[in-house]
Amino acid sequence: MTAQVDRTAGAAGAAAAEAAGAGRAPRAPGTVRRRVLVGAAALLMLTGGATIAHGAADGTDGAPAPDGGGHAAHSTGTGAGTGTGSGQAGPVGGASRSGGFWMRADGVFSPPGSFVPSDALTYDTALVPAAARIEITQYADRTSHRVGTRLRGLVPNRAYGMHVHTSPCAADPASAGPHYQHRASATADPVNEVWLDFRTDRNGNGEAEVRHEWGFRDGGARSVIVHDAQGGAGKRVACFTVPFSS
Repeated sequence: MTAQVDRTAGAAGAAAAEAAGAGRAPRAPGTVRRRVLVGAAALLMLTGGATIAHGAADGTDGAPAPDGGGHAAHSTGTGAGTGTGSGQAGPVGGASRSGGFWMRADGVFSPPGSFVPSDALTYDTALVPAAARIEITQYADRTSHRVGTRLRGLVPNRAYGMHVHTSPCAADPASAGPHYQHRASATADPVNEVWLDFRTDRNGNGEAEVRHEWGFRDGGARSVIVHDAQGGAGKRVACFTVPFSS
C-alpha cells in the first residue's frame, strides 16, 4: 500500500515538474495512466470500498486458531456474502489439514417481518435492539469441539443467557425448539448442552466460548437463542439461525 501511494505521489511530482518546464522528457501516456490507476486503487482501499478475506494463520487451511485468536474471514463492506440482512455476511467455513473443520456466521438483528429479512431475529428490541450484531464460530478437531459467540450493541452491563437450539428461527420464538442435548432427554446443564451465557460490558458488547469432547449430530443443531436471564431457562428475546456442522 505504501509503495503504491509513493509511486502515485512521484507521478504527481513528475507531472508538476514537467508543467513547470523542468526540461525532463515527457513520460509515455501509458506510464502515466498506469500510475493514475494505481493511485485510484490505493484510495479505494483506504476508504474501505473493498471486501477482504483472510486466514487466521494457524496452518490449517484458514481455520480459526485453536486459542480463538483470529477469524477465518472478515468483511469490510456492507451486504457482503450470502446473508440476507443489511450489512450481514454469509457463513463461511471449511476443513483443516489436521482433520477438523471450522465455521463462522454473522447476523444483524431485526424484528420478524422486517422489510429486509435476516437470519437474526429480535423478539424484544429493548433487550436486543434492531441492528445489534452477533457472530457465532464453531471449530472441531480430533479431541474437542468449540462454539463461541460475540455480540455487539446490546444493553450495557447486563447478563444474558444463550443456548444452542434444535430448529431454525421464525417469527414465533418457540419455533427454535428445545436446547440441543448431547444425550437426548438427559440432564439440562452445561455438560450435556451448549450454554453460552455472557455479560455485556459498558458498551453493550459480550462474548462467550465453550468446549466439549462431543460434537453435534447431523442436522441436530440449527440456531442459538438469546435469553433474558442466565441459566437453563428464561424468556426468549432473540434468535439466530446458524448452519452448524456435525
